[in-house]
Amino acid sequence: MGSQVVSGALLQCTFGAAPSALSVLPANRVMSAAPSATMMDFVPAMNIPPFGMCQSPANPTVAAATAAALGVLTPMPCMPVTTPWVPAASKVCIKGKPALTSDSSCTCAYGGVIKINVPAQMKAQLK
Repeated sequence: MGSQVVSGALLQCTFGAAPSALSVLPANRVMSAAPSATMMDFVPAMNIPPFGMCQSPANPTVAAATAAALGVLTPMPCMPVTTPWVPAASKVCIKGKPALTSDSSCTCAYGGVIKINVPAQMKAQLK
């Protein structure tokens, strides 16, 4: 099982041009400075922000722009359309929902796979 995922975790989509950060509502605050994520924290724009420009030919806006450019792949702004994260923790629940782990992923309707690059908060060393 992977490590716990909290709000601020860095995400990357296989068709996205830039990483983005997971946003989890404060209602899931569990013994952590940041709210812990569950498998149901997959709502586009609210939990999963856009990944810059989308390069998926299955994305209707990319397909239209590519057709207008005579077949030259033309990335367009990303707006992910996602599914719940899988697999989730089998024994740990947060507010009745399975906890999100670093080995979870979700998929976009346009074929992208969204993975967790950095699952938790990074702690700075202060001197």
